[in-house]
Amino acid sequence: MKKQRLQKILAHVGYGSRRSCEELITAGRVAVDGEVATLGDQADPTEQQITLDDKPIRVARPQHIYVMLHKPRAVISTVSDQHGRRTVRDLIALRGRIYPVGRLDAKSEGLILLTDDGQLTQQLTHPKYKHPRVYRVLVSGNPTEQTLAEWKKGIVLSGKRVRCDAIEVEQRRERRTWLRITVHEGRKHLVRRLVAALGHPVQRLIRVQMGPIRLGNLKPGEWRHLRPREVEALLAEINPEKKKPRKRKKRR
Repeated sequence: MKKQRLQKILAHVGYGSRRSCEELITAGRVAVDGEVATLGDQADPTEQQITLDDKPIRVARPQHIYVMLHKPRAVISTVSDQHGRRTVRDLIALRGRIYPVGRLDAKSEGLILLTDDGQLTQQLTHPKYKHPRVYRVLVSGNPTEQTLAEWKKGIVLSGKRVRCDAIEVEQRRERRTWLRITVHEGRKHLVRRLVAALGHPVQRLIRVQMGPIRLGNLKPGEWRHLRPREVEALLAEINPEKKKPRKRKKRR
């Protein structure tokens, strides 16, 4: 939630009109994080403690929508399309404005998150936060150990060195190989370009994990709300300082 003027916050939760709430602030009865507020101060009631006469005021946190979808191939990762193609939003029977967190190209499939939580979207998609994305990738040919090592070391694409954070062979078939690839960047066609650069074009690409959220058994075209523990894990991912410390088991 963005910061708002204190009189607006107080009025919104029932402490009177904005004018009367301004008088409460002017009288020195309102504090933010223990500091007496002055008229014109702003605060985020979901992140800061606001008190009136030393008693915390209660502000309901906004209820966001968090949805996961198994995007099928040929579906566009946007909320609308000028060419009339099916979009991820067309597959989700929910009211309200929700948007995809990042994108998968039309040829790709797998996990995509949709939400109305702008902060989460921004932090999960920005490369500087290094949130992992895991893909199962079917490539042409059988990559050698040297090729796998080069993908891990990194290659130059469009003047910038990129690499796989992790890569392993899941299954080798005749002239095809299933790989499991982890990256933290979300650049367009990154995985496709990365593996093709060393002679192994992608035949199929499925995203199976974003941060702590896994695709699981969700079938193409199916969607569901995130479970409370999944939402907590996502929020902990973008706010690591808020992660709860694990309780140590007592030794007997």
